[in-house]
This record gives sequence, C-alpha cells and structure tokens, in this order.
Amino acid sequence: MASSILNVTDATFAADVLQHPGLVLVDFWAEWCGPCKALAPILADLAETYPEVRVVKVNADKNKQTMEKFTVRGLPSMLLFGAGEERARLVGTTSKTRLASLLDEHLEGQ
Repeated sequence: MASSILNVTDATFAADVLQHPGLVLVDFWAEWCGPCKALAPILADLAETYPEVRVVKVNADKNKQTMEKFTVRGLPSMLLFGAGEERARLVGTTSKTRLASLLDEHLEGQ
C-alpha cells in the first residue's frame, strides 16, 4: 500500500473523511477479500496520479460502525465523498479506467 493512502478507523472517519474539504475516495476492504487485494495496486496508482484526491482505506472487519453507518454490504466498496457528502459508490471489482473516470468527473464539478 502506498504511503499516500491513509488507514481510517471508526474513531477517525469523521475527521479524515467527512470534515475533509476536498474529494475523498474511501475503500472498504478486508484481508480475506481477494478482489480487495487485486484493487490495492490500482488504488495506490490513483493516489499517486490524483494527489488532489485523498485516498483512504477502511478495514471492514475492524470498523463495523462505519460499515453500518454507510450501509456497506459488499466488498470491495468504494465510496466517493465531497465536502462530507457521499457523491458516488462502486461495489465490487472495477477497473482503473472506471475509477479514474469517476474521479475526473467529480473533479470537474468542483
């Protein structure tokens, strides 16, 4: 995992995601999740390519409160937040191209 990706917990989610003024891409993942592991290098690349977007990871097994609050039911799930509001959600395996397009679309709207 790239050092530019922040690990977020139930205790830090509000400060690290909801109170962040810019875009935040949140990856809900688990160690046992194969597709989550496959997505990790894609997220690392995106974190480097889009320094204006904060990329964070939430371990689903260790942060049930945040999972429940945002009704995350499948892994991996990527939620995009802007100014504390959920802007988009992708569930399951996705491509780097799809994630980059999503980020481009929301960066244009800022």
